[in-house]
Order: sequence, then C-alpha cells, then structure tokens
Amino acid sequence: MEYRNLTESEIAALQTQGCETEDWRKVLVADPFDSSRVRRVRFSGEVRVGILSGTVTLTGGAMRACGLYDSSVHNCELGNDVHLSGVRNLASYRVGDGTVIENVGCLVVDGESAFGNGTRIEALNEGGGRTLPIYDRLTAQVAYLLVLYRHRPALVEKLDALIGQYVGSRRSDRGTIGAGCRIQDCQSLVNLDIGPSATIVGALRLQDGTIGSCPEDPVHIGEGVFAKHFIILSGSRVEESAILSSCFVGQGVRIGEQFSAKNSAFFANAEGFHGEACSVFAGPYTVTHHKSTLLIAGLFSFYNAGSGANQSNHMYKLGPVHQGILERGSKTGSFSYLRWPCHVGPFSVVINKHSGNFDTSDLPFSFVDTEGGDSFVTPAMNLFTVGTRRDSAKWPARDRRKAPQKLDLVDFELFNPYIVGKIVRGVASLRDLYEKTPREREDVSYRGIKIKRLMLRTACKYYEMAVKIYLGEKVLSRLDGVAEKGDWSEVVSRLQPDGSEGTCDWVDLAGMFAPQDSVDSTIGEIENGAITSVADLASRLEAMHRDRPRLEWNWCARLLEHRLGNKVSAMTADQVKGILEDWKTNAVKLNRMILQDACKEFDEVSRIGFGIDGDNRTRDEDFTAVRGNFENNSFVKELERDNADIEKRAEKAVALIDNRFS
Repeated sequence: MEYRNLTESEIAALQTQGCETEDWRKVLVADPFDSSRVRRVRFSGEVRVGILSGTVTLTGGAMRACGLYDSSVHNCELGNDVHLSGVRNLASYRVGDGTVIENVGCLVVDGESAFGNGTRIEALNEGGGRTLPIYDRLTAQVAYLLVLYRHRPALVEKLDALIGQYVGSRRSDRGTIGAGCRIQDCQSLVNLDIGPSATIVGALRLQDGTIGSCPEDPVHIGEGVFAKHFIILSGSRVEESAILSSCFVGQGVRIGEQFSAKNSAFFANAEGFHGEACSVFAGPYTVTHHKSTLLIAGLFSFYNAGSGANQSNHMYKLGPVHQGILERGSKTGSFSYLRWPCHVGPFSVVINKHSGNFDTSDLPFSFVDTEGGDSFVTPAMNLFTVGTRRDSAKWPARDRRKAPQKLDLVDFELFNPYIVGKIVRGVASLRDLYEKTPREREDVSYRGIKIKRLMLRTACKYYEMAVKIYLGEKVLSRLDGVAEKGDWSEVVSRLQPDGSEGTCDWVDLAGMFAPQDSVDSTIGEIENGAITSVADLASRLEAMHRDRPRLEWNWCARLLEHRLGNKVSAMTADQVKGILEDWKTNAVKLNRMILQDACKEFDEVSRIGFGIDGDNRTRDEDFTAVRGNFENNSFVKELERDNADIEKRAEKAVALIDNRFS
C-alpha cells in the first residue's frame, strides 16, 4: 500500500477534532483519507493509516464507523477499515484490515519479543530435567521426543537448536494483529502476536504470547483470563477467568471456568475446566472437568479425570521429582488417588486410593482397584464395556480442528500394533504367572500390584479375543478388491509383507502410533543433521504417519507367522478361512458382551429416582420418557447393525477364498 503525508488542511481538521502529535510528518495516510474519521487521537513515533471507510459490526449487532477515536497510537501501521476507540496505549503493532480494538487499557510490544515462542516449561516432572521449549508450530509428537527421550542427549541438543532457530525467526520489536480481529474491554495486553479473526474480549492480562488464530478456525480469549508466557493455537477457546502460566495450548482446546495451569502443555482437543494442572503433558483429548481435580506431573492422552482425582509426586523426600503415566484411553474415578511413580496401561480404569507404586503398562483394558489397602489389577475387564466402545467411536467425531493443517498427528484405532503388542506381552506374563503360582494362592504379585490368581486364565482368554479380532480385521482389509475368481497366488500376494520394517515393537507418540525402528531412524536424522528445521521435522513425522498402513501390515504379517508357524507365503486356504472365522466369532461375541453391559443402563437399579410421585408403572414411564429403552437406543442399534455387517463380510470373504479352488 502506498502512503503520503497529510496535507495542511487535513492536519488543521485533525487538530480541530482534538488530534495531536509532536511531528505530523511522521503520520502517513493512504488515499483516499477521510479526516472526519480520526478524532481525539494522540499520535507518536511513525504511524501509517490505511483507508478508513464503511462500518464494522460488533457482537450483538452494534455498528461502529471505521476510524480512530479517543486513542493513543505509537509506532503502528493500521490497515484498511479498522476501528479504534478508547485505546489508551496502542504501540508497535501492525494491525490488519477490518480489525476492531475498543476499550483497551494497553496493547503494546515492549522491546524485542518472541511472543511466547521459546518459553521453557517444566513438563511432566516439576523437578526439571524434561524441559520443553514451546513454539507456535509445536506438535504432540515433537514434544514427546523432547520430553520423553532425554536419554538421547544429542537428540535433545539438536531439537533445542532447531527450535531456537525458529524462535529467532519470530523475534521482533513489532507485533502483528491479523485481519478481522475483535479486541474489546481488555486491561493489559503486552507482547502479543495475534492471528487473523481472533476475538479477545474482557481479558485481564495477556503477556508474552502468540495467539495462532486463522479465519477457518479462530481463537477466542474470554473474560477474566490471565495468561503469561504462552502459545494458544487455532480453534481454541480460553475463557471464564482461566489462569495460564508458561503453558502451550494446541489446536481445538477448551480451557475455562477458573481452570488454572502452570508449566503444562495441552494438545489437540484437550479440555480443562474448574480444576488445576501443574507440569502436565496433556496429549490429545485429555479431559478434566471438575473443580476439585488436580493433575500433576503426568503424561496423559485420550484421558478422562473423575472429580477429585489427584496425584502425589514428591513423597516428602527430595521434592517433586516423581512422575506418572496414564496411557491413552485411561480414566480415573471420583476421588481416586495415585502416588507417583505409576504407569497405567491403555484403556484402564483406576478407582480408589493407591499408596503403592505399580506398572500395568502391558495390561491394557484393566480395572485397577484396592482391596484391604492393597492395589489390585483385573486385566482385560474393560475390553467389553460400553465406555471403551463409545470412547473409541466418539473421538474422531469430536475433532474440533478446522485449520488447513492439523498439527498433531492422531490415530484413533482401538486395536493396533501398539495395543496388541502389549496384549501379546501381557498374555505371556499372565500365563507364566499362572503356571508358577500354587493353586492355594489367592493372588499373585505383578510389577508392584496384585492379581487374583483365578483371573489369570480368564484375562488371557479375553485378550485372545482382541488379538483374533485385530488380525482378522487386517486380513479382511488386505483382501478388499481381490477379484472373486482367480488363482490362489493373488490372495497370497495381497497378504505378503513389504519387508521387515515395522516388525519391531511400536510406540504411542502422544497420539500417533509408530514402529520403534522408524522413530529411531527419524531420531538419527535429527542427530546427524539431515533434518535442518522444525518444518523438515514436521514433514518427516507426517511421512511416517502416512506410511503407517504399510508398516502395520508388516507387523501383522510377522505376528500371523508366529501364531501359524509358517510364512505368509505358505498360508493355506484353510488357515485364512480360520482367521476369518475367528474374527467373526470373536467380533460378534465382543459386541454381545458390550450389549450386555449396555443393558445395565436400563435395569431396575438405573430406574431409582424416576417417577418420584407415582408407582412402578409411573417410574418406568418416566424413565422411558427421559432415557428411552434398550431396543431403540442408538448405540445398541449400531452394535446390532455391526454384528449383521460382520456376518456378511465374513461370509463374503470366505466365499472369495472358496472360489479360488472351484
């Protein structure tokens, strides 16, 4: 945009309208310039003003004329059709077109700033040693490598350098307020970089931060918010007197209702309300909604915290040096307590108070409870609950991110090489315990926790169901598109693995499943300098994510070979049909077990409190009016449709195999 000096008549008009400056030559304007839209403004330093015309519409429908009113502007570049009014101090900003700034105490850049980029937070361990430098392109996967791989000092050093390089590029003595922003009724906004279409309404104090808004997925900062040294990314809402100190807030996050957090990172679609977080690594879909809940020094993802859930991380010895891990899909019941260190396996439920330290990481889908003061784990029992099935289905539908690029790489599949790998290891341990435990023993010890001896074989049986369902589903997916007629070689070709890559153990990189060898390869590229920027690193992780289906089949094929006792290339038609039959039988059985669990939601106990002023008939009618009935429940119908679909898919696949020999 081209600018010019003010004319004498324009200066005179501005002075008549209460405007002032020490040097009118430093105030430049774009043509056409309407001096009537600039009133009672104090200019200082170098100021550029775009074209001022038309009106803007505020929330609630109020109209405002574009222009500058009752404000102080220092060293700023103002875009077209902005509206400034009641801004006591606007300094060192480029303001985008159509932005409204109204009734703000100060909105300034005070010296050079990286706008929250480079802030170092003590994630996961309050005592230090897992420092995470945050920046406005940070992903859950990069954070995982930085925080969890401290045993690779060369990796940490290189990542710090790459992030430092990016942070350097973000340093400036002038901030940006993107086009179409609404900033109203705020007290103190210092050293902020604000993306397009953001709304900041009623914030108390925001200091040293980036608000990574975009038109497709704006950020909203609401009333009473206090935040310093922070990053908030697209689609997120921080409101209702939330307090953030040295925090990263990723895409699609919700924080509010007086929630407070310090030294914590919240990744895609996480939610924090009412409670408190300190040194938390909150992976995707971490949720805490309750006023008395404290999350501290933990690694979480796809997690739901019950009311009053609490952890202790110091044991009154050397200070807060302990940490804990609740793997994806875990839940903690109301007033549950865990004394760190503990490591809870995926999709587990923890209830009651646990004063010991235990590791159930290889026992997914478990219940963790107490009996007589001791901690007990019941493996596999959470596999066939309604909650687990609903959770795995709801997360993809609840992805709020609408920005052109979703930064965190998230996998949602319930069964995968990471989970099934744990099941395989867990079954081996449980069988070994069963064989070595005398029959007169009621319970056995396992990694700091107890298991009822009678549950060892039962848990193995249920885990075996999950493995058969997983392998059958993957074999079916490989057979998709195979012609109904042809020779057996085409089937075998479809089932062939693509090399040995990915056949090792897999890891969960804060939401993304990946084989350890691929992760190690990427780490090697970082350490040897092949990856030269944070953008390169993001691209490398995205490529690994895209390659997951190929690598996953390699892993599945290796597991099949181990279970069948022969190579995939030597698989017979009977073996493939056996895998498909096992899949059908166990998938249908699992669904029926889940339906039995769902039925409890409609039993006599569930009806307590309904029909308050009537008899049992009134109770039942009231219950049905509010909750519906089992037969017409949408979740129940979905499972019944799924069972019918399983039968059809299995029948079709078996017919395809038979046609190869007709």
